[in-house]
Amino acid sequence: MNQKLKNGDMMSNPQRGDIFKPGDTVERSGIYRVVHDPMHNQSHEVTCVYGKKFPPCNHCGNHPRFELIRGAQHIEHNEFFK
Repeated sequence: MNQKLKNGDMMSNPQRGDIFKPGDTVERSGIYRVVHDPMHNQSHEVTCVYGKKFPPCNHCGNHPRFELIRGAQHIEHNEFFK
C-alpha cells in the first residue's frame, strides 16, 4: 500500500509481517523482530527509525532479516511535537 506525502512523493506503507534485509531503508518506524543466523543468536526485537538503513550484524553480516512487528510514528514526525 502506498501513501502520498504532502510534497506529492509516494512512500510505501509497510505492514506487519513485512520482511527487510540489511541495506534496505526503514520505511516505517517501529518494533522489528531480527532473525539472525541460528548458529549465532536467537531472534530479538529492536526499534528501527524511518529513513535509516537496516544494519548488518557485526557477527553474521547480511544474514539478519527484519520483520515489522508493530509500526509507530517517530515523535519527531508527529505534528504535536515538531
